Formats: sequence, C-alpha cells, structure tokens
Amino acid sequence: MSGYAADESNVYPPHHGMSPGRYLATRISSLKPQMRQAPNPIRLLLMLDRHHWAFFSIAFIAWTWDAFDFFTVSLTTTQLATTFGKDVTDISWGITLVLMLRSVGSIIFGIAADRYGRKWPFIVNNLLFIVLELATGFTQTYSQFLAARALFGIAMGGLYGNAAATALEDIPDEARGLLSGMLQQGYATGYLLAVVFARGLVDTTPHGWRPLYWFGAVPPVIFIIFRYFMPETNTYIAHQELRRANGSIGKTFIQEGRVALKRHWLILIYLVLLMAGFNFMSHGSQDLYPTLLKNEFGFGPNEVTITQVVANLGAITGGTVVGFCSQIFGRRISIIVMCILGGALLYPYNFISNERVIAAAFFEQFAVQGAWGVIPVHLMELSPGAFRTFVVGTAYQLGNLVSSASSTIEATIGERFPLPPLKSGAERYNYGIVISIFMGAVYAYVILLAVLGPEHLGRNMDVAYDADAAEATGHALPEKVMGHGRDASASEDGEAEKGAVSHQQ
Repeated sequence: MSGYAADESNVYPPHHGMSPGRYLATRISSLKPQMRQAPNPIRLLLMLDRHHWAFFSIAFIAWTWDAFDFFTVSLTTTQLATTFGKDVTDISWGITLVLMLRSVGSIIFGIAADRYGRKWPFIVNNLLFIVLELATGFTQTYSQFLAARALFGIAMGGLYGNAAATALEDIPDEARGLLSGMLQQGYATGYLLAVVFARGLVDTTPHGWRPLYWFGAVPPVIFIIFRYFMPETNTYIAHQELRRANGSIGKTFIQEGRVALKRHWLILIYLVLLMAGFNFMSHGSQDLYPTLLKNEFGFGPNEVTITQVVANLGAITGGTVVGFCSQIFGRRISIIVMCILGGALLYPYNFISNERVIAAAFFEQFAVQGAWGVIPVHLMELSPGAFRTFVVGTAYQLGNLVSSASSTIEATIGERFPLPPLKSGAERYNYGIVISIFMGAVYAYVILLAVLGPEHLGRNMDVAYDADAAEATGHALPEKVMGHGRDASASEDGEAEKGAVSHQQ
C-alpha cells in the first residue's frame, strides 16, 4: 500500500460536490490539457518491479489469447459453413452469440473477482477456454457449434475486467497511462496471431479448420500454471483486510455495493453509453472493411491480409502512444483528439482504391485504437474501488452488446448505395460511403460523451484513498488523505490539479 504522501492522487474526482449547473459549466474548461511533466517512457517502464511485470504480463497474454480465440470463427467461416452445410450468415451467429453473452460473463466473473479475488476467477476463466476451444474443435453438428460458442461468450466476457484490474491496479500512478495503452492492444495482437496461425493450421492437414481450435486450447494451460503460483494483487489484499477488520468480509462487500450504487449509479450508466460508442467505433471501422477491400477495390487475398496487418500495427502503435500521452494531457482530451483525427482520415481510408490505402488504414486504426488505449485506465479511475473488475468488465461488455448490430446497420445502409455486380454476379455496395457516414456519426457521439463526461486523472487506487470503502466500513479516511482530497476537489477548471501536479514534477 502507498503511503499518505502529499503528491498522491486525490480521493474524490474533481467534479465531486458540484451542482449539475456547475458541472456542465466546467465541461469545456476542464478539457484544458493538464500538461503534466512528460516522463521518459523508458523511465516509467523501469519503475515497474518484478511484481508489477508479473501481473501485467499475465493479464496481457491472457487478454491477447482471449482475442485470438474470438477471431478463430471469423477466420474460418467458409470452412465451418462447408462442414456444417450452412451458409456464412448462419455461421456468423457463432460470433453474434459470443457478443451477446459476454455481458453475462462480465457480471458473473466480475462480482466473483471483486468478492473472492482476481486469481481463482482468472483460473476458472482459462479452464473454460481450454474446454470450450477443444469442444468447438470436436463439434460435429451446427447446434453443437452454436452451444460451444455461446458458452465461450460467457467465459470471454469474464476476462477483460479481471485483466484490467490485475494489470493496472498495483502499478505506479505515473505509468498507468502507458501500460493501459499497451494492455488494450492485446486485442489487436491477438488478431495478428490468429491470422498467422490460421495461415499455418487451417486446411493444411486432413482435419481442415479444427487444428486452429485445438491449438487455441494449449496456451491457457500455461497461463493457469503461471497465475496459480502468483498471489492476489496488493490492492485486493488491502481491500480484504479492511473488510475483515470490519467484522465480516461478506457483509462489508454487500455494504460497499450499496454505497457504490448510491454514489455512482449515474457514472455506471455513462460508462455503458461510452463503451457502446467505442465498440461502434471499432466494429464500424473494421467489420466491413475487408469486404470493401475485396469487392469495391478489387484487392486479392494477399493484399487484403497485408492491409489488415498494417492496420493492426497502426492500432498497436496508437494505443500505446496515446495511452502514454493521456497521462500528460488528460484522458478526455486524448479521446477527443483521436476522434477528430479519425474523422479527418475517413476519406482516404474509404476511397483510395489502390495500395496507397495501406497508409490511411494504418493511421485510421492508429486513431481508433489510440482512443481505445485510454479506456482501461479511464474506466478504472472512474469505477468504485471495491467493484473495479465488475464495473470495467460489464461496462465494456454491455457496450459490446449494444454495438453487436454494427455490421447489420452498415449492411442495411449499404443497400441504398448499390454498385455494378461482379462478373460472378455477386452483389456489390459502396461500403466506402457507408463506413464514412456511420463512422462520422459515431465519432460525433463519442466526442459529445467525452466532452460531457467526468475524469479522474491520476486517481490513487490504494484502499486508503477509497471514500466508498471508508463509508461502507464506518472508518474515517486519514486526515492527510482527506486534506489532499479537499484540495483536489475544489475545482475542475484545472487549477487544483495543477497544484497537485507541481508536487510530482
């Protein structure tokens, strides 16, 4: 646990205690970049000790492989359709079911991780991945396939919040922005790995598509062994000690839940709306893009793959860079700038019909995933301390549920913009216009929410700075902590935060 030093992050967010009118009046002025001293990123990485790296590493590789397992279906839809005698639309229900049921997993595993610890829900999650990836690889009927993917959706939904809490809650405040961006790009890394292994394992043996799923079940065995020999995070242990000192861990946990709902119900709704926008942003810019490249631009399989790989490299770069920059300038302003950049790049991204579109794809996904790189730490800073896993995971997955209709919406709009059919007779639509219209609306929506939303940059996640836990247990916060909290809560125009930042510089 951190000491009660004067340069620690504030207890309450800057908007604490404001009237609705005062809050709205500060939305624009509070976007002023914080201009914290820009730390050397190498120095930030060197601040992490073996404890920090161990927790970040296990969270990153698990989140990466979670994404790998998710993309196995989208990369084998044609082969699955042939095996089960269905069309590609039927197989796509295997993806839709995962998206629909992820929120169920985030609720179940999120509450379990906040109540019983990060370790065992993580292990159970990965055991389910092993069983369900193997089960998918051995399915013989379409119904079995859908059942396996539905259960996989529940398991997948349980991992994200746990991974974010495991990776970020113990690391030094100054390094959270950079590590947040790195963590989020496990998703893009998982996609790249899925593409590579699909090339090597699909249709290269008599078993067709199945070896990709069998292989997907292997790495989680290593993750389980790795996590089994690690303890709980220090932050979770401190919360458990506080609950135990209050007489009953279970009753205190329930009381913390009541306090969290009473204080933060509006924030919880806001986070779901924000995550809906972010998931629309990623799905809207990515899901139909391979179709655009193939049917509208006439790209071959290799050209499509190269463009997609370069776009994902842009995503990985953007998430890492912007996550780091958000620690300097602020979370909300970083999101807004990336949305503006992404909007400015929509024309080249969707209308350059030769190999030069690769550059536009790199920077468009740099912008999209650059904004995403802020999300893990931003959600954690706004979440109630006792329910970080539940809130982060559930907000993310409910947003995913809302955005699961992205492809359908874009396809419906696309029918209004037909193009001459291919020589094979296949219908074509101008998805360049479709993606531009859709993404323009999504970027505007996310910008509006970022402007109106709160921020708690540099929040200290130590239980000693958790006002909710103090109220739930009836314990007063340490006087020095409270003093710092009052100073930082005085205004959201930036003045109070500047005073706090000066100590860090």
